[in-house]
Parts: sequence; structure tokens; C-alpha cells
Amino acid sequence: MLDNVKRKIARVMKAEKQKNLAVFIDGPNILRKELGIEIREIKKIVSKIGEAKIAKVFLNQFATEKLIEAIANEGFEPVITIGDVDVAMAVEATAAAFNPFINTIVYVTRDSDFVPSIIKAKSQGKETVALIVDSAAASALKNTADKVFVIGEEE
Repeated sequence: MLDNVKRKIARVMKAEKQKNLAVFIDGPNILRKELGIEIREIKKIVSKIGEAKIAKVFLNQFATEKLIEAIANEGFEPVITIGDVDVAMAVEATAAAFNPFINTIVYVTRDSDFVPSIIKAKSQGKETVALIVDSAAASALKNTADKVFVIGEEE
């Protein structure tokens, strides 16, 4: 009987440790035709990490309606910016570092522009994950995030 209770408590505790994610995608840098990465593929990878409580794709004013619709259809919030997409994404990601309901922040990008945001998130006790396109992504990004996963790489 006691063993059954212990197992039940272990299951409940394990469920409570579910990672609540804030996912931020650098649209112009990741969702490029030449890279061949689809938003559905990113969503699949993210679901293996935890549950996305915040999921945003940052786009510039030149994003097509078809792309915006595809992003929304996959459950991500499209954020259209005029100006530098990286600045808007960094501000949102840094704000998420102070959200008590988020314990992991996922950056989907190829460049090191988000290193200050990653450092701030880590200083707030958040786990940081970088989803990158290839192993040739910025070294600073790879060396700063707690975990790094390459999109499309075999598991």
C-alpha cells in the first residue's frame, strides 16, 4: 500500500516539474526558403522540451500573409515589427525571464544578438535553450545557452 502511494506521489511530482516554456523564433533568420525549416518542425521539437506557454514568431513588415497564417495555424503568435526584429524579440525574451510561471526560455535563432537576453534569463534562474539551424551558428550563442539543439539533426 505504501509503495502505491509513493508511486502516485512520484507521478504527481514528475508532472509538476513539467517545463513551462517561453519560445521566441527569429523569423527572418530561421524561416527562410533556403533553410527549408517549417514552423511545424520547430513546434515538434519544442513539444519534446516542454509545454509552450508563450510562443511567438517575430517577423518584419515584409512577411507574407501566407507565412503569418501558417504561423498562427501552428499555435504561435505572429509578431510583426517595423524595424529590427532582433530588438523586439530580445525585449520579449528578457521580459519572460521575469515571469514566475516560465522556467525555460527557448531561443530559435542563428546569431549571437540574443546573448545578453540569455545571460539575463540565466541570472533569473531560468534554463535557456538555443535551437539552431546548423552547428556553424554563432559560437557565443552556443556557448551561452544551457542547452543547444540543432534543428534537423538526427536524435
